[in-house]
Amino acid sequence: MINAIKKCKVSDLLIYILAAELVGVASSLFAGNFSDIYLTLERPPLSPPGIVFPIVWSILYALMGVSACIIGASNADKKDIQSALRIYCIQLLVNFSWSIVFFRFQALWTAVIVIIALLILIIVMILKFYRINRAAAFINIPYLLWVIFASYLNIATAVIN
Repeated sequence: MINAIKKCKVSDLLIYILAAELVGVASSLFAGNFSDIYLTLERPPLSPPGIVFPIVWSILYALMGVSACIIGASNADKKDIQSALRIYCIQLLVNFSWSIVFFRFQALWTAVIVIIALLILIIVMILKFYRINRAAAFINIPYLLWVIFASYLNIATAVIN
């Protein structure tokens, strides 16, 4: 994995990470006061404290940026790289929209649809990344697992609210 990251120029790596982190920051800004809204909702079992979410998401966005940089710097076919990075960008856009749908609009069932679409896109992205660079794919496994957990939280929250 270290060798894969070494292929990324430091400036490119920082740009990829910063871009992913900015998606998260922008999403949280557009989502509104999500911490207050989170406290007003009935929460299902296993719901973590609200402070956990920004910490986990910051780490996951950084990992996404690293994986995208690895793909962008790979020696694979340019069409494969473009296709993989296109899916990466689409899933980032869907990821961006989830917080807004869930918190800003409090459309809990619509957010379920968004997060299921996100899960599908993450799986497709991981598969595309795997064909280019296994390390880039594996870096996204924590992201996939977290979104599976977030899907449970979203569905359960929609049911009990």
